[in-house]
Amino acid sequence: MDTDIIRVEPVPGSPALIRAGQLLTDAPGMEASARWTAAVSEADGIFRLRLSPGVDVCDLAATVRERGHRASPNHILMGQPLFFGGPASRPFPAPPLPAPACAPPADESPVTVAVLDTGVAEHPWWRESLWFAERRTEAAETPDADRDGVLDAQAGHGTFVAGLVLRAAPQARLHPLQVLDGHGVGDESGLLRALTRLRDDPPQVLNLSFGCHTFDDRPSPLVEAALDGLSGAAVVACAGNTASDRPFWPAALPDVVAVGALDAAQQERAPFSAHGPWVDACARGEWLTSAFLEYGTFRGYARWSGTSFAAAVVSGAVAAAARDMSPREAVAHVLDPRRTRKIPDLGTLVPLAG
Repeated sequence: MDTDIIRVEPVPGSPALIRAGQLLTDAPGMEASARWTAAVSEADGIFRLRLSPGVDVCDLAATVRERGHRASPNHILMGQPLFFGGPASRPFPAPPLPAPACAPPADESPVTVAVLDTGVAEHPWWRESLWFAERRTEAAETPDADRDGVLDAQAGHGTFVAGLVLRAAPQARLHPLQVLDGHGVGDESGLLRALTRLRDDPPQVLNLSFGCHTFDDRPSPLVEAALDGLSGAAVVACAGNTASDRPFWPAALPDVVAVGALDAAQQERAPFSAHGPWVDACARGEWLTSAFLEYGTFRGYARWSGTSFAAAVVSGAVAAAARDMSPREAVAHVLDPRRTRKIPDLGTLVPLAG
């Protein structure tokens, strides 16, 4: 874990991870926090303040919000929330799968799915796709960033997610953006930058297979506003591998489709999955097979488990439906309880394609 990541627990029994001494806020919030600030950086109207030694970032965030400004500690985001219950499993090598059936011209599909994750590696399923040719450099996966000779803990996470989306929506055009490192670690500041990049050309579907608990169990007002700025996009996020009903963000936002995980039989809640009234949908999250890296014993395919991947299944289903309707209509169609069944505290079942 990065040395600047600390565990905070203003509410006993409800820990969160943040970057030490960093407050994110808007311009008025920056002015309100000036007396406690040692340094400031700004990008796209979001200010990252490095606070003076001894300042409690959680107390300051609460104070700035009380004054009517948007503020948040720089929360740590995890592709699999390793520090809160652990992932269902590590990835395991799997035999090759046939490429998702796709009638050309695939890249003329009007449905774009933004995949904010660890990046996307070259893979036979999309090596010749125009979207990959456009993004292969800026969003490339790095298998072993720390050069210790071992595959990073979550390297391949974004590639696996991309494969699951395309298995359900083979004609979708992906827009990968790297917000997590190979260990699955990112932060709220990086997410806000990525969402700003999408604002001028919003995707139809946005997949967020990561998240966090927050210091006060409330959503970050900065992330909520940034997602609201993606006009018309259907946002799908994993509910987290926390095995609890504690809200996990951004999945628990009202306008985000929060996705929990079912077991391999698609009958019961996977034991690691978050659950609760804020979870909108569920899909198989155990022992899924998808595209992966070529590294060590892996030959481009893997089996893996987690709510991250259940979310990708739902994103793919929404993207497939969005070919013939608006993204919001596609969400309503996929989550229509008349088409499938509802599971208490897990929402509507979305069957695995194929």
